[in-house]
Amino acid sequence: MSSYNRRNALRLGAGAAALALVGPGLVAASLPAAAEQNNAADLIRRTAGQVLDLVMTRTGAERVAGILRVLETDFDLNYMARSALGTHWNQASPEQRERFLKVAANAEAHAYARRFGQYGGQTLTVDRTLPISRGDGISVVSSKLTQTDDEPLAIQWEVRNGELGPRIVDVRVDGVSMVVTRRAEYNSYIQAHGGAVEPLIAELEARATR
Repeated sequence: MSSYNRRNALRLGAGAAALALVGPGLVAASLPAAAEQNNAADLIRRTAGQVLDLVMTRTGAERVAGILRVLETDFDLNYMARSALGTHWNQASPEQRERFLKVAANAEAHAYARRFGQYGGQTLTVDRTLPISRGDGISVVSSKLTQTDDEPLAIQWEVRNGELGPRIVDVRVDGVSMVVTRRAEYNSYIQAHGGAVEPLIAELEARATR
């Protein structure tokens, strides 16, 4: 074998060795990410189906109660509540935090019942799932909700893969975030009441009994 061919053979051998060492690692690293994204998409299909079914078959308090059960199962309500309260979470006492987390779940059930109440009888199609490079394990599932008399409505679902597995942590309807909307509402109420968290919690508790 000529020296030229020997050098080529050595380079090819080194390349093959490098692929053998690096290749499996790269493939293995991509599998969990792909699995997480598939799990996120499956979660959205199941959750959306349940919510739309409740909207079509239930009304009033029964609808809200059904949606609350879906939220408790498929949403990370504590994560969402803390995100909505923002920096005010740090000033709340442990007792206030416990009360807020409890009443915030009920508030979200009412909000989602109202928001999705206008979409009964339609279908949701999942388009794609993309990871967000924020370092917090969140993926975005893009979907479209069909509308008989209008253009499809874009809905994006943020799914966080935490200790309990994949859970929804935000929903953006036509670009509007439910969590950001709630944060603006809570912050405005707190600022209007001397910057204290207690009046907000008391108001949310009062709303829950109406």
